[in-house]
Formats: sequence, C-alpha cells, structure tokens
Amino acid sequence: MKKTGKRGQYKKRPAEQRFWEKVGSHTDPNVCWLWTAATIRGHGGARYGYFRVGDNHVLAHRLSYEMYHHVTIPKGMTIDHVKSRGCTSTLCVNPHHLEVVTNKVNCLRGTSPWAKEAAQTHCVHGHPFNEENTYVRPNGGRDCRICDRERHQNDQVAHHIMM
Repeated sequence: MKKTGKRGQYKKRPAEQRFWEKVGSHTDPNVCWLWTAATIRGHGGARYGYFRVGDNHVLAHRLSYEMYHHVTIPKGMTIDHVKSRGCTSTLCVNPHHLEVVTNKVNCLRGTSPWAKEAAQTHCVHGHPFNEENTYVRPNGGRDCRICDRERHQNDQVAHHIMM
C-alpha cells in the first residue's frame, strides 16, 4: 500500500497495477516476462510466481492469462508454458507463452520420464508401438508384443534345456 500523505492513511492500488510492477521487462511478446516477486515450489521443484489478490493467493502465470484474455480458467484445467512459443521458464507470465490445457497434455509436453516414454514410437529393440503390437498395462505403461513373445519363447527354450 502507498501512503497518500494524509495522517498515515494508505490508498490501495489495483491488483493489476501491483501485479505488473512485479514483472521484469514485459514489452516484447516473443520473450519470457519473468516474475520477480514471491515464488513457490511446484512439482519437481520448479518455481512459480505467487501473488496475493485480496484474501487469496494465486499463481502469477494463471492470473496473467486470465487478466490478458478476460476469462476464468475452467476447473480442472491447467496452464502450460509452451516451449514452441519461446517459453523457457516456469516464472514466465507472458500470456503469449501460455495455453490452457488438461493436466495430461501438460505432462505429456514436459520432460518427465513418463512424457519421454509416451513420446516413444518404437521399443528399445526397434519394434513399432502401434495398435497391433502394443499392450497397454493397467498402469498406462506399454509393452512390445513382439518382444514379449520372443522373451516367452526364450524362456521356454531355457526351461526345456534345463530338463
């Protein structure tokens, strides 16, 4: 809050004004606009901007998106920092770098082991992960049917030799 000059009274500034004061250079829509104030740690240790609006604390990149687009992000949806739009930081609040997506899409666009596995088009032996050659486990993981069949045949041969 800022003093008005009259006997220690304070004047509240609009949240949007306070918000943009906490963002580094934000004139070029092609570069990240980095949050310079309070942060919190998210999944995997990533840092995200944190901002107070009234009695609520909100994630800065979500608020930036909502203010710029004049929308409320639907319940159950998340904001993705889109690398293909030039975003390189979770502290980025540039609305041109942000997109509303499901959590699944956000995770698949990431760099986690789960995202890397999901992006694989072939097993470690070069067999394609396609509809007829892929078994999807109950936990969502995938197995190559050709490799499973070969492993089973090798196990039978080894068992027969031991007898």
